[in-house]
Amino acid sequence: MTAATVDTQPVTEASPASPHVVEVDALKKYFEIGRGLFRKSVSLKAVDLVTLAISRGETLAVVGESGSGKTTLGRTIIRLLEPTDGKLLYDGQDITHKSDKELMWLRRKAQMIPQDPYSSVNPAFPVYRILDEPLIIHKLNPPEFFANKYPHMLSGGQRQRVAIARALMLNPEFILADEPVSMLDASVRISILRLLRQIQLKFGIAFLYITHDLATAKHFSDRVGIMYAGRLVEEGPVRGVLGEPLHPYTQALMSAIPDPDPANRLTVRQALPGEPPSLISPPTGCHFHPRCPIARIGLCDVQDPEMRELRPGHRVACHLAT
Repeated sequence: MTAATVDTQPVTEASPASPHVVEVDALKKYFEIGRGLFRKSVSLKAVDLVTLAISRGETLAVVGESGSGKTTLGRTIIRLLEPTDGKLLYDGQDITHKSDKELMWLRRKAQMIPQDPYSSVNPAFPVYRILDEPLIIHKLNPPEFFANKYPHMLSGGQRQRVAIARALMLNPEFILADEPVSMLDASVRISILRLLRQIQLKFGIAFLYITHDLATAKHFSDRVGIMYAGRLVEEGPVRGVLGEPLHPYTQALMSAIPDPDPANRLTVRQALPGEPPSLISPPTGCHFHPRCPIARIGLCDVQDPEMRELRPGHRVACHLAT
């Protein structure tokens, strides 16, 4: 997008009316998939009835396996994708079905750090042009420095720092960080996450941190949500969810983490049978029940579990969790 394609009519920005920068209520994002000439299309339920809130200046990590819907959730929250149903609030204002023109103010307040530092920056632009573009689009003053290197001259960590700088150019209050370190070396991951944490503390930015890595979620986040098959199954403070998990799926994830203590090398670890279900035809009742070691037939396979708060701020969607 260039400056010439942007509608220049002013749009009123939302004024902070809520302690939460983002609120999501029963959010759904379904994708219609064609089945051919004589068969009707079907819905892929990538995000199904997710409810959460992110306070100002905090980090919520959303953890899940590949295909669990966590990236789709993040992109829907910042309205890169149109929600299918539910409600999405930003600064207390309903943005669920606002048009692109009406969301111009949101594009400045909510930014994204993508996963791939190699494809997320235009290889034809030098660094200064990559950083100039959001300022040109939003008609702000361009930077006064000139970085003449092109992306192919930079390392992965350097490219990701360019992506971070681009996200910060408009002084956002919310950033979607979608697996921002998954493609980087371990040593670089630490420095990037440390940089993001310093930025958050300095500027009070709220983060939605999408990851499959429980270790980085533990050290980078204030709260964590666990997704399974398009649904949020557990959410709460990091110490509670990852230290004393209540949902059988979270317990299995924590059990699978290797223990560096050689004294525990013979410990039997919980292994989940089977594979995650299809998001086109997920199981009835609790989506996890076909793989759950404590599932109760007649209950878990029939009734959808509601999110219940079993500890202060700690919610779980499980009929049998206590």
